[in-house]
Amino acid sequence: MKKITMVLAIALIALSFNQANAQLGFQLGVKGGPNFSNLKTDLDTEGQTGLHIGAYGMIKFTKFAIQPEILFSTQSTEFSTSGLRTEFETAYVNIPVMLKLYLVGGLNLQVGPQFGFTTLSEVTDLTNGGTTDIADDLKGADVSLAIGAGIDLPFRFNLTARYNLGLSDINDTLNLDLDPATNDELRNQVFQVSVGYAFIKK
Repeated sequence: MKKITMVLAIALIALSFNQANAQLGFQLGVKGGPNFSNLKTDLDTEGQTGLHIGAYGMIKFTKFAIQPEILFSTQSTEFSTSGLRTEFETAYVNIPVMLKLYLVGGLNLQVGPQFGFTTLSEVTDLTNGGTTDIADDLKGADVSLAIGAGIDLPFRFNLTARYNLGLSDINDTLNLDLDPATNDELRNQVFQVSVGYAFIKK
């Protein structure tokens, strides 16, 4: 009797494991699209358009999925101080880790943290000309909250719209208003539209 019970228990565990595996989905793909970026600061700023491109992987559990990504992202902003027009340009390697909730069809909601690492930091004087590297004046990392929605399309394509709200102040010692007594707080704000393609989909 004990042997029969043990065999039944093992069979039940194996069946449950197989069913769980059958419900798992996996994707590996590439994605990219435009960035519409700005900085949250007290200065008069004007957002600029950049781009992002990279790769993603996704593990899907029926209605939920986890999707880590690695993206190269260019982000820029123009601002005015003391009669001068300046462009603030940065580039990041961003690593968002998104939790996705699937609703109907391929429609899904997304939320998760994003960790960014600076690869470029420059300011360009648009009034008089000249570009200055400000990497030493900014922090080398950034943390954002990513919120968005997406839809899975036919032929392994997908479309995503996402807003990245900067949680950390990326400024270290930079004085954008040319006043040495002040230190401006800078937080990234980026809206993204992405087109993705899953070259592996199971």
